[in-house]
Amino acid sequence: MHILYSFRRCPYAMRARMAIVRTEFEVEHREVILRDRPAHMMDISPKGTVPVLQLADGTVIEESLEIMQHVLNWTLSSHEKEWIDRNDNEFKFHLDRYKYPNRYEDVDEIEHREAACSFIKSLEAELPSGHLSDAIFPFIRQFANHDRDWFDNQPWPKVHTWLSQQLSSEEFGMCMKKHKQWMPSE
Repeated sequence: MHILYSFRRCPYAMRARMAIVRTEFEVEHREVILRDRPAHMMDISPKGTVPVLQLADGTVIEESLEIMQHVLNWTLSSHEKEWIDRNDNEFKFHLDRYKYPNRYEDVDEIEHREAACSFIKSLEAELPSGHLSDAIFPFIRQFANHDRDWFDNQPWPKVHTWLSQQLSSEEFGMCMKKHKQWMPSE
């Protein structure tokens, strides 16, 4: 059986789980509490981040996008690579500083919120679909949930509709199923 180490609220883990749910790829789900990482996970992936997928043949895939590509048999186009690069680098950089300003020195969270908005405005002009949508929306969800009243009042009708559709999908509901912390004795 394939083993997936995951953390429910991590956007990287969400996008890997979305691919797993959409393809009905069978895994043994091992929910991780990041302050109490299992020894087996650390043995197969010493960097200690989630998601981590160990295939039945022992192959370990440590990156969420690579898990998506494996499970979906997805080869990214140059256009998809560009969007994901912007999401994972530009947007995520500002998202972290907006959501967790106390983790960084001399950070103006509103300045970072405004910088992140340039990515949202790009989404408003060209909404992603298919696998690309699954790769990006968990991060937009995180951004929106930090100050939902503010987000809901922004002039992004297409983004609001798109995000709402993603969040209300049956697949997302399955992806976000609560699991208790996995223990090695199980």
